Amino acid sequence: MESRKSEAPTLELSPPLRNGLLERIFKLSLHGTTVKTELIAGLTTFITMAYIIFVNPNIMADAGIDHGAAFVATCIAAALGCLLMGLYANWPVGLAPGMGLNAFFTYTVVGTMGYNWETALGAVFVSGVLFMFLTFSRIREWLLNSIPVSLRYAMGAGVGLFLGLIGLKTAGIVVDSPATLIKLGSLREPGPLLAAICFLMIAVLSYHKVFGAILISIITVTLAGWGLGLVHYEGIMSAPPSLAPTWMAMNVAGVFNVSMISVVLAFLFVHMFDTAGTLMGVAQRANLVNADGRIENLSRAMKADSASSVFGAVVGVPPVTSYVESAAGVAAGGRTGLTAVTVGVLFIAAMFFAPLAGMIPAYATAGALIYVAMLMMGGMAHIEWDEATDSIPAIVTAIMMPLTFSVADGIALGFITYVVLKAFTGKHKEISVSLWVLCAIFIAKFIFL
Repeated sequence: MESRKSEAPTLELSPPLRNGLLERIFKLSLHGTTVKTELIAGLTTFITMAYIIFVNPNIMADAGIDHGAAFVATCIAAALGCLLMGLYANWPVGLAPGMGLNAFFTYTVVGTMGYNWETALGAVFVSGVLFMFLTFSRIREWLLNSIPVSLRYAMGAGVGLFLGLIGLKTAGIVVDSPATLIKLGSLREPGPLLAAICFLMIAVLSYHKVFGAILISIITVTLAGWGLGLVHYEGIMSAPPSLAPTWMAMNVAGVFNVSMISVVLAFLFVHMFDTAGTLMGVAQRANLVNADGRIENLSRAMKADSASSVFGAVVGVPPVTSYVESAAGVAAGGRTGLTAVTVGVLFIAAMFFAPLAGMIPAYATAGALIYVAMLMMGGMAHIEWDEATDSIPAIVTAIMMPLTFSVADGIALGFITYVVLKAFTGKHKEISVSLWVLCAIFIAKFIFL
């Protein structure tokens, strides 16, 4: 792959731009880009990931968090993450509260395990601090390399299945059944029908590469609900709601409980592997790989991502992570941190659209959840299906997350299955020290908790 430096001389930039503040901060000419291109790329990335402004507050509200505060916290956390990524790492990557992790936060940690949302935020904070520690040390590389590739992909796919089940349940497309556990809901009801339409609309528009497919579909279905009298108009703009209900509300002391170990580890592992995969994928698309194969400023990008989760917990959201939707901005020409800074500024501006966010119904965001879930399952294609000791643990990991309604339990069962299969099939040399330790911890959790 050619280095970017060889491309730089072909770009003609005016002297004021070369010597300007933005040039000095973001090294635009070195990356073969312009201010205009970066701004357009930032707008592109923002539109593709703006659905989180509507989806995350709805999920957080189910955990008992004030919807208005969750909306503001989502915008602030995303803005801080983007600004940090842009100014510190100089990467064209947008950040926001992670899809899947927010569902685990609300429906497992709070809903199933019974912890209050303040303690769940404490777990997010602790996992963020651990992620920062790992990122600033060489332990991160050791841990990333010690977890089998099959389990890494399975974790992402499992979170996708979990998210999809939540979307289907929220929409009423699947409902509980005493006889069969779950069954198909009534598609004659407007909620499930509109959710299904939203999902199909996103899929069709995305296939045709329509700009902002998810956002367009959510707004279209919301307008349809308004026409049917299911949505009430509450205005478009207003002063941002108060952040006070979630500001510094995390209960860190409540995390120091044996039963919370798996929760913290689940937040940590899913976040870390998701971030690593996203950043490396975006780096390839943005030509951030040097001639010698090294990814420029990858360490800084990881540090910016991990620090963003700590800041996110402080304002009141689940782990903030790098978004794969950033690839849309890269495709539009984004190459530097100016793209990420643009996304951050747009998230700040979005805080003034709280009434619009409050109008978005659950069935509209459910359609987006189901679609994002489908995308997250794509990683299963990279699993070695011919090797049973890899494929079976991967299947257990992915399937047990939605069936136990817990990301943490799915990871634990998958890791235990992997170690047992490798140990009893003569492949114990493939089990890393960290896997032995984690397996012992997870077995102890199931026995004593």
